[in-house]
Amino acid sequence: MMDAKIYGFGLVVEDIPRSLEFYRHAGLDIPAEADKEPHVQVTLPGGIHLIWDSADTVRSFQPDWREPTGGHRIAIAFACPDPAGVDAAYARLTGLGHQGLKEPWDAVWQQRYAIVLDPDGNHVELFAPLG
Repeated sequence: MMDAKIYGFGLVVEDIPRSLEFYRHAGLDIPAEADKEPHVQVTLPGGIHLIWDSADTVRSFQPDWREPTGGHRIAIAFACPDPAGVDAAYARLTGLGHQGLKEPWDAVWQQRYAIVLDPDGNHVELFAPLG
C-alpha cells in the first residue's frame, strides 16, 4: 500500500474565470484574484482540495493533451440542506444560464437529486435526503 492520502480533485478547464464564477454560484468561497491565475485550488470543508488548471497550463507540460470525449469527465456532488435546497440550487444555477441536465427528481435511492453542467460540461450533482 502507498503511504499517501487523497489531497484533492482537479478539473482541466478552458476558461478559469468562467469556471470559478460557476462554482462561486454553487457556494464555494473562491477569492476574486484567483480569476487571474492559470492554476487555482481551494480547500473544502474536511481538508480536500478542489483544483483548476487551464487547458493551456496542462498542455505546457503535456503537449499532446486532448479534451476527453464520449461523456462527462467528473461529477462533483453538492449536499443541500433539504429537498427544497436542491430545487433552489438548481433554479439559481440554471437561472444564471448554466445548462440543466436533469431537473430535480425524487430518486429511488431516497434523495432529491438534480444535475447541472458546469461551463466545461462536468456534472454538478445536487442532492439531499428525502423525508
